[in-house]
Amino acid sequence: MKRSLYIISAVALSFMVSSCKDDFLEEEPTQRLSPEQIAKAAEKDPSLLNGSIAGLYATMYKTGTGGTTNHDDYGQKGYDVYSDMLVSDVALAGTNYGWYTGVVRYQSTKDFTSNPAYQPWRYYYRLVLGANTVIDALGGTDEEQTVPQNRYTMGQAKAIRAYAYFYLAQFYSAGYGDGTEKILPIYKDTKSPNQPKSTTAEVYDFIIADLTQAVAYLDGFNRASKDQINQQVAKGLLVYALSARGTTADLNQVVKLTDEIISTGGFKLLEKNEVVAQLDPATGRVLNPQSGFNNVASSSWMWGVDLTLAINLDLISWWGQMDVFTYSYAWAGDPKTIDKGLYNAIRADDVRKGQFDPENGGIEKFYEEDGYAEGDLDLMPVNKFFDPARVIGGQRNVTTDYVYMRLEEMYLLNAEAKARLGQDGAAKDMLKQLLAKRVTNAGYVDALSGQALLNEIYLQTRIELWGEGKAYLAMKRLKKTVTRGSNHLFEAGKSFAYDADELTFPIPQAEVLNNPVLSQ
Repeated sequence: MKRSLYIISAVALSFMVSSCKDDFLEEEPTQRLSPEQIAKAAEKDPSLLNGSIAGLYATMYKTGTGGTTNHDDYGQKGYDVYSDMLVSDVALAGTNYGWYTGVVRYQSTKDFTSNPAYQPWRYYYRLVLGANTVIDALGGTDEEQTVPQNRYTMGQAKAIRAYAYFYLAQFYSAGYGDGTEKILPIYKDTKSPNQPKSTTAEVYDFIIADLTQAVAYLDGFNRASKDQINQQVAKGLLVYALSARGTTADLNQVVKLTDEIISTGGFKLLEKNEVVAQLDPATGRVLNPQSGFNNVASSSWMWGVDLTLAINLDLISWWGQMDVFTYSYAWAGDPKTIDKGLYNAIRADDVRKGQFDPENGGIEKFYEEDGYAEGDLDLMPVNKFFDPARVIGGQRNVTTDYVYMRLEEMYLLNAEAKARLGQDGAAKDMLKQLLAKRVTNAGYVDALSGQALLNEIYLQTRIELWGEGKAYLAMKRLKKTVTRGSNHLFEAGKSFAYDADELTFPIPQAEVLNNPVLSQ
């Protein structure tokens, strides 16, 4: 069902398509100050760097931070959509406006001139430069920080830099492999000239070193809001990097860190009534307002952002692309649905199956006045992600929040690491703790072992974190094959291995042209 969007043009951002050494921070957090000027000011008052750190966090949800005015260019959540579509758990169910068509057709992963290949590169290297600006102002990467406030600032900057490099490694390489493939340039400061590609091992060593120090430096840091990285979030980012590298020592460290987060982080698993809307059968009204994945105050959310009217997100946003109750593309004719094969794999006694409108008889009856007929909302996440008012196309100015990381990820990564280490009993115990809050009977897990157990943990990761940008990371680290369900508009029924060209972006043309030492 196609509807017309009345689009108010966003202010164009004057980003030039160029190599990763150009000025990525034309707005926040540098306010056009050079790194040298920031360093000089910070010597007199280190608290001035707080504004630079705040600017980096804002970059994660601002539009245009991938260097374009495209409506799929809105920070981290935009690339979560890219990754969910590449792994095929999210299906594009309409192409009236064209956003994501190149991604779902696997054209953008084969074309180094395409915007989807360029935007993540631009965005993440923009964060790298911003983090390096802060790090340089504090004396550089190797400068030991002794003042508590400086330690907290350095810890956040290094965590952001590592987070950016981690996602670059996911999008622009097929996985860790043997560590010898040259994949990305590393920039440790703002003064280095163009750099050649470093090996996977070098990139991961750099990421893990940054995050290890961030965890140490953020000890005692009490953040003002959940958009900031504290020690628990830094540990979570480190868990992802170690899981992706995947040595025995790494996986043992994953178990240790996730145990710490689970036991001491202060977060709680979401209950059944928090993960899916329960509807009044007569009116369709939501009976459990704590559901909807729309509130950063949720007890399991470790890292996220409280979106307010002042942030000024509307059409160009993750909610706009994913939520039929927001005035934007999901409502207007480009809905996003769960892959049918994945939907069918959700157990009948699993409450998460109710997050999606079923194919035979759903909620359309409550929206007949809006022109909806049975089938129009099939497999859409209408009961997982939604604006609380639940007015079709209703939320124009986005105030529903973004989630970046939640506690459930730590349970799944803990179980996965234990299974990879051959600790089947401990892995099953951890998985069952999560499933006890999702299914009627989690006892079926007891019969699983070895690869079958690891496959189940991977499946539960895809189900639990659908639409949150994490399945792609799991596919890469576990070297899985993607098979598209019958409801995909393109490549339905086809399979692609984790290292297929279709699942990884090429380094964009701008970098190839503007970095003469890239391939040395």
